[in-house]
Amino acid sequence: MAIAEPEGDAPDTPVLTSARLRLRPLVAEDADALHPAYADVELMRWWSHAPHADLAQTRAWFAEEDEEGWRHWAITRAGDDAAIGFVAVNEKRKNVSEIGYLLARPHWGTGIAAEALTLVLDQLFLAEGYRRVFADTDPDNVYSRRLLERLGFRLEGVLRAEWETHIGIRDTTLYGLLKEDWTCRPRRT
Repeated sequence: MAIAEPEGDAPDTPVLTSARLRLRPLVAEDADALHPAYADVELMRWWSHAPHADLAQTRAWFAEEDEEGWRHWAITRAGDDAAIGFVAVNEKRKNVSEIGYLLARPHWGTGIAAEALTLVLDQLFLAEGYRRVFADTDPDNVYSRRLLERLGFRLEGVLRAEWETHIGIRDTTLYGLLKEDWTCRPRRT
């Protein structure tokens, strides 16, 4: 993990790098690059809102998106500043954060999502001293659940009829990861 000096207007969202990725603060201009993901029916199936109908809707979403407490990292490839996804975290209580993520379909199955989440989890647990990170995902979102489990998250429960979304009333599965789970796990080299 490499942490650079903060950039732009997001001093609490440091740039994180690996050999093939660079995570930087997400900016409104990333809407154009991420619109294909927001318009992707399969990708957006498990989100709390329907796919975006056009680029104007994605730009408006990015312009209005001012969620209190959330930090967003754009996922980019080393040497290419175009956003291919993002990781977002929101501190819910002292040293406890929720995490969410999106990766454009052309990059599925490449390990990029796991690599990006690893960078952010290292930042949260090792650099910032968080004790717990959790995620919620639709029970039928098999790929997201597998990713969380590969990273060491544990299924902690199911909230029935938790979300009202564009595909109806949905349950949510809650996954949690503790600092000791993260720091004591075997690392791939």
